[in-house]
Amino acid sequence: MRALPSPRQLRYLVTVAETLHFGQAADRCNVTQSTLSAGIRELEGLLGVTLIERQSRRRVVITPIGHEIVARAERLLADTETLVDVAAAGSSPLSGLLRLGVIPTIGPYLLPAALPDIRRRYPDLRLYLREALTDTLLEALAAGRLDAVLVATPFDLRGMASVALGDEDVVAALPADHRLAGHATLREDDLAGETVLVLEDGHCLRDHALAACRMDRGRSDQRFQATSLATLTQMVAAGLGVTLLPRMAVGREVVPDGGVVVRDLADVRTARTLTLAWRPGAAREADFRLLADLLREAHGRTAG
Repeated sequence: MRALPSPRQLRYLVTVAETLHFGQAADRCNVTQSTLSAGIRELEGLLGVTLIERQSRRRVVITPIGHEIVARAERLLADTETLVDVAAAGSSPLSGLLRLGVIPTIGPYLLPAALPDIRRRYPDLRLYLREALTDTLLEALAAGRLDAVLVATPFDLRGMASVALGDEDVVAALPADHRLAGHATLREDDLAGETVLVLEDGHCLRDHALAACRMDRGRSDQRFQATSLATLTQMVAAGLGVTLLPRMAVGREVVPDGGVVVRDLADVRTARTLTLAWRPGAAREADFRLLADLLREAHGRTAG
């Protein structure tokens, strides 16, 4: 019978490729560095190729063929984990480890409303959460490092299966002493000439919010860009301009007497659709759809 790489050897390789550091990779794999190095050498000997160039004690370079093998190893490991998940899902829904990615403009606002109920109803579920921007999450999902991702559309999901959780609009956040603060509702024209503060590039909410209010990037102030909605709200409180917030974030980010008020926007279009996505044909699709139902219920509670 032909000798094949072991899952342990593939895990060592993938972890070294992620960290580019043998010591850090060994720590992640809970083995000694000598054990990990021996496993990599055995894998290279088995395949007959050099996967990693050890240029110094600190510098590690993955060879071109090594990158290809790493990509295939990630898929093989994901399939192996799926095999275990299939067995677990067959005996109990939403049990075992589920690795969920979530974008930072959804996670802090939706998950606190959803997780207590999920834990209560499915105590055997071990939920690993990773927060990152949409592009990063979709890359991790495609590589098998995540099982599902919670993102916002419209966005190119790169062929992933998905289900919508619900739509969301945006509101205007203004300094409390702003000339428009006395208005109950604002129109798009009211914001003409205002300094509109936005999130930095890479956050899909930036474009979703501007599109919902029929604004283009030229209407936003490129000098002031925030990395989070919390920072954006603080910038508004400091009088640097106005901004657009997803409705679900208002309760957390806009506090009484915090120097910021929010106003509804007349005739504003839906800014984004909350979406759960996973790899097509995933064995745990039933689990993902069940999770989507739970998240949809939580979204309904936060939408107001």
